[in-house]
Amino acid sequence: MGHLLKNPEYAASLRLIANKGPDGFYKGKLAQDIVAAVNNSKYNPGKLSLKDMAGYVAKQRTAICGAYRVWTVCGMPPPSSGGGAVASILGMLQYFDLKAMKPNSLKAVHVILEAERLAYADRDKYMADSDFVPVPLSMFTDPAYLKQRAHKISLTTAMKKVSAGKPPVASKLSFADGMTPEFPSTSHFVIVDQWGNMISMTATVESAFGSRLMVNGFILNNEMTDFSMIPERNGVPVANRIVPGKRPRSSMAPTFVLDQDGRVVLTVGTPGGNSIIAYVVQAIVNVLDWNMTMQQAVDQPHFLTRGGPVYLEQGTAITALAAPLEKMGHKNVQIRTLNSGLHGIIVHYGPNGVRYEGGADDRREGVVRQ
Repeated sequence: MGHLLKNPEYAASLRLIANKGPDGFYKGKLAQDIVAAVNNSKYNPGKLSLKDMAGYVAKQRTAICGAYRVWTVCGMPPPSSGGGAVASILGMLQYFDLKAMKPNSLKAVHVILEAERLAYADRDKYMADSDFVPVPLSMFTDPAYLKQRAHKISLTTAMKKVSAGKPPVASKLSFADGMTPEFPSTSHFVIVDQWGNMISMTATVESAFGSRLMVNGFILNNEMTDFSMIPERNGVPVANRIVPGKRPRSSMAPTFVLDQDGRVVLTVGTPGGNSIIAYVVQAIVNVLDWNMTMQQAVDQPHFLTRGGPVYLEQGTAITALAAPLEKMGHKNVQIRTLNSGLHGIIVHYGPNGVRYEGGADDRREGVVRQ
């Protein structure tokens, strides 16, 4: 029959924040309790201070936008790598006629996987907190650079080796490849209100149950694991190395797609660790190239690569492509659970007004509500 779970401590924390605003969280009793929980942990005590809490400032940043055929795709800028990597993959895919390929066909899947390999290589090397690292954002949206990268993709054979490219502008940037585990313990939702305002929001605690520390009814995150586990290789620094005050790189990719008139036609996002980028790209291609409904786009079997193995979603028809992909040269093709949590809204504009069409991923028990 189910169980009604009550969390009065969390309710009290939310009331405190509602009454006092940000100071209710970053200062006072709640901040003191967070600092005490971190520093007095029995398993892995930290070094958080009240000064650290009080000194945190949320920053408003400019979205990163790239072209995809007749549309403009805008997403989250650094320190998230999501917006740039999504723009990069789509920027390469626009040089291929995906519409002429059948959805989930061998050729279409192969091309998308190859674009992902190239984009993830650039993302892994160059993306980090742009307040601390000169991130070459143009390489993720520049048409000439992305066309050059797209030309590396053969329609018949997988690339034997993929490495990061060089930024398209004059630069002395030199970064080493990092080592950044990203765990899928994230949530996402999209909402449109009665006035037409839209939000695409991703939030995470990083790994199951975050840091395993609970304070006043809520779990503390484990976001420091989003930094590279190594700061340098052979004396060359890693862009996403840990530095005091620096924000870790994520893969969050809350995304808006605009038409030629600057109107929002699609908003989408998902949890999934560093697979988020690939899930969002697939949903966008499903809607824009293959004219799927939002729910159809969300329900499609997943396939992806983050630069290493190729993953095909267990228990779906896409697994039939394992052998053909290996024959094309894709190595280490694995069949596994791909637990996305896509949520999206398509906006239809017509003579009688605007109509919204939602879709939600039942892989994480997502639902659509009006």
